[in-house]
Amino acid sequence: MAVMGKTKSVLTLVGRVINEAVSFIVFSLLDLFDFLLCYVYKLADFFMEAEWKPCYCSSGKEAITSSGKILVSEQGKSKIVCLSSSKLQLEEISDTLYTRPSLVSEVSNLTVTELKRLKVTDRTINVQSCEKIKNGTVRSTFTANSTIVEMLQGKIGKQQLHPIPRWSDCDCKLCISWTSSCKETLFVRAEGPKDKAREDVLFIHGFISSSAFWTETLFPNFSSAAKSTYRLFAIDLLGFGRSPKPTDSLYTLREHLDMIEQSVLEPYKTKSLHIVAHSLGCILALALAVKHPGCVKSLTLLAPPYYPVPKGTQATQYVMRRVAPRRVWPLIAFGASIACWYEHISRTICLLICKNHRLWEFLTKLVTRNRIRTFLLEGFFLHTHNAAWHTLHNIICGTASKLDAYMDAVRDHLKCDVAVFHGQDDELIPVECSHNVKARIPRARVKVIEKKDHITIVVGRQKSFARELEEIWRNSSTRN
Repeated sequence: MAVMGKTKSVLTLVGRVINEAVSFIVFSLLDLFDFLLCYVYKLADFFMEAEWKPCYCSSGKEAITSSGKILVSEQGKSKIVCLSSSKLQLEEISDTLYTRPSLVSEVSNLTVTELKRLKVTDRTINVQSCEKIKNGTVRSTFTANSTIVEMLQGKIGKQQLHPIPRWSDCDCKLCISWTSSCKETLFVRAEGPKDKAREDVLFIHGFISSSAFWTETLFPNFSSAAKSTYRLFAIDLLGFGRSPKPTDSLYTLREHLDMIEQSVLEPYKTKSLHIVAHSLGCILALALAVKHPGCVKSLTLLAPPYYPVPKGTQATQYVMRRVAPRRVWPLIAFGASIACWYEHISRTICLLICKNHRLWEFLTKLVTRNRIRTFLLEGFFLHTHNAAWHTLHNIICGTASKLDAYMDAVRDHLKCDVAVFHGQDDELIPVECSHNVKARIPRARVKVIEKKDHITIVVGRQKSFARELEEIWRNSSTRN
C-alpha cells in the first residue's frame, strides 16, 4: 500500500509538471495569436464598419471612452461616469479588462521581482521611497482622465454608436428581436398565477446560458401545488439569450441589476421573493438581495464563484487567475482561460459559433436525429462577444472586492434562508467555494452532490432538485 501511495504521488507530480510545461507553450503561442488577431480585427472593422474599433489590448482608455463613457481613477480603481438625461452615475469596472499580461512577460516579471526581493536592503528601500516622492508617484487619491476636460469642452458625446448588430454578431430574427421593442427589458419566462400568487421566485442563470437552463428542466417538474402558489420568473440576462444585447454597454453590475429590476421586480410588483441562481448568477443574486433586503425570503446558490481574497492581494487579478488559471487541463479550465484572457480569440470563437448558431443547431439535430434536447446549446449560442467579455470581467472579476461585504450583509442584516448546492465533480468552480460561503455565512446550508458537475447539478436531477426547492420555499415562508 505504501509503495502504491508513493507511486501515485510521483505520477501526480509528473502529471502536474507536464501540464505546467504544455500550458506554458500553448498559452505563449495563444498570446502571439491574439496579438496578431488584434490587427486583423482592426482592419476587418474598418472595412466592414468604416471605423477602427478600439480594443483593450491596445488602450483600455480608448476602448471605454469610445462608447461615450468617461473614465476616471479613484484610489487605484477604475470607474466610469455614465451620463443620462436625468442622472450621472459612477460605477466600477474591472481592471482585468485591460490588464492581462502575457504569460511570458508575467513569468519574466515574477522572476525579476523575486531576484530583486533577494537583493533588497534597507538602503535600497529608502532610495526607492525617495525616488517615488521625487517623481511624483505618490499622488492624491483621486485623479481624473483628460476625457472629462474634453466633455466639459463639449467634445464628448458625439460618437456614433456601433450599429446593431455588429458585422461579427448574428443578425437573425431571434437574436435581434429586442431591437423592434419600444421598451428595452429582459426576456422573461413567467409561469404561475397572475394575481393570487403568495410569493415569487426569480431564477438567474450562469455565464453563457439562458432562461432555458431552468424552464426546460425545473419548470415542468414543479408540483401543481407549487405552480399554484408561486409565480416563477426565469430571465435571460442582459446580453444573453433573447434579451437586449446593446453594443455600447459595458455590462456592469449596475446595468445587470437595473435590468432585472425593470423587467421583473417593478412591473410585477414583487414583495416576497425567493432567488435561485447558478454560477455567475449567484453574484447577481447576492447583490440583488443586499439591495432589496426586505423582500428576499430565501437564497439558493448553485456553484457560487466565491474566492476569498488574501490580504494585500489585488482582488480582481487574484480571482481572474483562480477562474482562468491558463492551464490546458482540465478542458473546462482551458475554455475559461481562453474566454477570460484573450479578447480577440474569444471574439473569433463567437464569430464562428454564435454568428452561425443556426447551422450548428441544424447539424446537432441532424447528427443526433433529434434524440437530445438542444436547449443548453441554444443558451451557449445566443450571446455576443461584447456581452460575454464584459460580463465575465465586470461581474466575476470586478466584484471580487465586494463579495465579502455582500456576504456580511446577508449574514448580519438579512433573515432569509441560505442554501448552497455544489457538484462534487465540478471542475470549473471548486467545491471549496461553497464551503467559503458557509464560513462567511454560518447559517448557510451546504449540500455537495456526489458524481455531479457544474451542469449536471441541475440537468439530470431536475425532479429531485425541484422537490428540494419547494421544501426550501415552504420552510422559509413558515419561519419568516
